Amino acid sequence: MPKDRDDELNRHGGPTPEFTLEEILAEYRDRRESGLDDDTIPLPVIPQQDLPPEHRAGRRKEAGNNVVRFPGRRLRPAPQPEEDGDDEPVTPFPGKNQAHGRTGQPEEPEEPEEEAPEEDDSAPAPGDGDGDGDSAEEKSFFSAKLDALRRKADEYADHMFEEEGIENDEEVRRAEQYLPGVDREEERPPFRIRPPRRVIPPAPDIPPAELFKRYGRGLKFLRMRTTMVLLLSLPLLYLTLAPFFGLPLPGMLSSSYELQVYTLAGMLGVAMLLGIDVLLRGLFHLLRLQMGMDTLVSFSCIATLADALTMISLGGREGQLPYCAVSALALGLTMWGTVLKLQGQRSACRTAASAHEPYLVTLDPGKWNGREAYTKWSGEPAGFGSQIQGADGAQRIFRITSPLLFIAAFLFSILSSLGRQRPELILWCLSATLTAAASFSAALCFGMPWNSLCRRLSGVGAAIAGWDGVAGGNGAGILLTDADLFPPGAVALNGIKIFGNFSVEKVVAVTATLIRDSGSGLDKIFHDLLRSQGAIYRRCSAFERCEGGLSADIRGEQILVGSAAFMHLMEVALPQGLNVKNAVFCAIDGELAGLFALNYNLHGAVRPALTALIRNKIGPVLCTRDFNLIPAMLRQRFKLPVEKMEFPEMARRTELSDPDQEHSDTLCAVLCREGLGPFSEAVVGGRRLRQAVRGSAALASVGSAIGVLLAFYLTFGESYASLSPANLLIFMVMWLVPTLLISGWVNRY
Repeated sequence: MPKDRDDELNRHGGPTPEFTLEEILAEYRDRRESGLDDDTIPLPVIPQQDLPPEHRAGRRKEAGNNVVRFPGRRLRPAPQPEEDGDDEPVTPFPGKNQAHGRTGQPEEPEEPEEEAPEEDDSAPAPGDGDGDGDSAEEKSFFSAKLDALRRKADEYADHMFEEEGIENDEEVRRAEQYLPGVDREEERPPFRIRPPRRVIPPAPDIPPAELFKRYGRGLKFLRMRTTMVLLLSLPLLYLTLAPFFGLPLPGMLSSSYELQVYTLAGMLGVAMLLGIDVLLRGLFHLLRLQMGMDTLVSFSCIATLADALTMISLGGREGQLPYCAVSALALGLTMWGTVLKLQGQRSACRTAASAHEPYLVTLDPGKWNGREAYTKWSGEPAGFGSQIQGADGAQRIFRITSPLLFIAAFLFSILSSLGRQRPELILWCLSATLTAAASFSAALCFGMPWNSLCRRLSGVGAAIAGWDGVAGGNGAGILLTDADLFPPGAVALNGIKIFGNFSVEKVVAVTATLIRDSGSGLDKIFHDLLRSQGAIYRRCSAFERCEGGLSADIRGEQILVGSAAFMHLMEVALPQGLNVKNAVFCAIDGELAGLFALNYNLHGAVRPALTALIRNKIGPVLCTRDFNLIPAMLRQRFKLPVEKMEFPEMARRTELSDPDQEHSDTLCAVLCREGLGPFSEAVVGGRRLRQAVRGSAALASVGSAIGVLLAFYLTFGESYASLSPANLLIFMVMWLVPTLLISGWVNRY
């Protein structure tokens, strides 16, 4: 636009003409092409650092021209003209006049509208195939990402020094000095997600006292029969091992091979009659499709007896003896494991029935940090009788491996006999493979550690609620309350001191009221003190739990009860030279009213119990309500390993120690005594029992599988000497040794 025309328009002040963007650009282009000097005022370049963060995008180059993108939003709509017509609407000048405010009167600055970039006619369309449209989109995408990074960096720089010098703040220093450090709860994924188990109908929930009587019936007779079978196995072992070690045989047995075979068969038959209940139980499990190792033992005894009775008529096997001694010993050890299991169940039921109001231990999911945690609470042991009758861990593993071993033994026996056109060897092949599959530690995997653990826990007043009570808990914690660390009688009142003009009855009453409402472990001490002073509980309002103390309003007075650190934090003046380590302070309306000195005595079983928990990777979580029981006090006074314990904040501790909280339906243990000792014994013992039983059952299954494979290899090649009863007996005994060692490891904690 020419300069004189512009001045003329501004000078007359008439109606403002409207110009389109095409007219302005055309006139500007004609002036540049004619070579005339452009005396227009250039548009100002806004520095990049002055732009708002959301509009800091660098310059974009288009066909050699640098276009500066101005920040801003869309124009606000122009004000509508009033009805009287006195004021005319002001239309802003487009282009440079608007930018420089060259109108007759000053205008309010308006945010310019962000213009779309001018399209170049020479540029190809997005669909022409050159891909420039995609390139522009990629540039805007990366430009937006770069803007977001710059914006985050600017925000971080703006807030970097906001907390500078906060450590010198008086309130912060006092809070760090007087408030105990707490642990924040973090949401963690579960340690592992268990697959859904097959639902087995539970046994009837019989009371523990009745189960104790039921397990006692016939136990003595079963123990006697087991002893007879094991004693009968001794001459069987001697007859079997005598040819192997060159030992002499008595009487006619040394010269008659047939007599040796029939003697072994007769003694095995007597052993089977003594253990007929175990044999029938194994066959019954097969009918219920719950095959276990006892089923393999039953078929092993039947196949071995049949082989011993027919081997002479089938021509013998180069003077080799049948596997009667191995099958009889497997039967005796199975009966012994059954006796040990019944003894352990009887001991657990007796302990559970000994307390009128026992404590129950459950493994509650998601209690702390998203993990499971053992919790102790009072209640009726509902479900204990049903769980104690359930299948143990070894039986559950053998229900998976035993059918596979049974099918493999039958198939291998058929391949080694009928498959090689030797049908007369079918009983020998079955006897060898089934005997190798019937592990000696079938019933001892659970019975031996279970009985020893139940006897130990019975001495401390605890009972494991069957295998279901120990079937979980990997990476779990344990919630410890005031009564666990300091049961009733472990904390004693050491003295009282009243300050000011307050009466003893009032100070004791208000203090006991707040202690009672907090649910602290000091409730019994202050209840006894309240009765001795002839005082009564008061009604309080606005009750509040704080770190280190309690606060409430009683009859219009503010009552503060807490530790010395809490009194300092609440700006309650304490006497000079006061040196009381563990005490309860009471303040009324900001004035110290009373002091109750306490004496904490740690039971000798607490420190070993905590050590056992930590060693077995069960993390203690302190859910104490006594404001004196903080990690600093436990470390300084009693040297406890508090660095390996969790200490939640007050609100979370109150929630975790709530007696009315929900618990799991599966019982872990029943406790009949106070304190951490029985609690820790039950939890740690259950953890070690689970590990021992699973390890023993896994080794027994592996040993049986290896035995079946070796028996198949040797029967397929008719290696009578290599598969002798002595060699098979030694092989079976070697796989029994790990079970004995692991079972003794359970109680060593």
